[in-house]
Amino acid sequence: MRTAFPRRPPVPSDDLRSGDHRSGAAVSGAPGSATTLGVLLLSGSHDRAHYAFVVASGAAALGRTVVLFATNRGCIALCQDWSGLTDAGRDARIQINGVAGLDTLRDACLEMDVRMIACEAGLRAEALDPSRLLPGVEVAGIASFLAAIGTGQIITI
Repeated sequence: MRTAFPRRPPVPSDDLRSGDHRSGAAVSGAPGSATTLGVLLLSGSHDRAHYAFVVASGAAALGRTVVLFATNRGCIALCQDWSGLTDAGRDARIQINGVAGLDTLRDACLEMDVRMIACEAGLRAEALDPSRLLPGVEVAGIASFLAAIGTGQIITI
């Protein structure tokens, strides 16, 4: 069962500049700015995929532009059916404890315009058909990810 994930207003901060924070636009309003966050998902385990979406949705809720790039087994997290993730059964266990599941987090990212990119080479390496990806997920390479991040931050999960 999917739970609605409401949009939250931005948290006031001394360093926030003007911009439409509710739309998921960067605080400075420009993709590739210093406030852009790149999340690089390498792993195909549920715990890492889940946390990549926690970070992405959290940053987007704060008004940052977010680009999530998955490669190798991490690409499974961008598939419509992510049951191939290692320890996929963990999702039900964490939901019992009141933690948002992967579907809820992915829906939140889609609603907040998080840009999701599946690595073309990663899809090939894992023999994943791009038709299995969620609607709206782009297929591109690392250069596209790096260009989208510009001078922003990159974290690897």
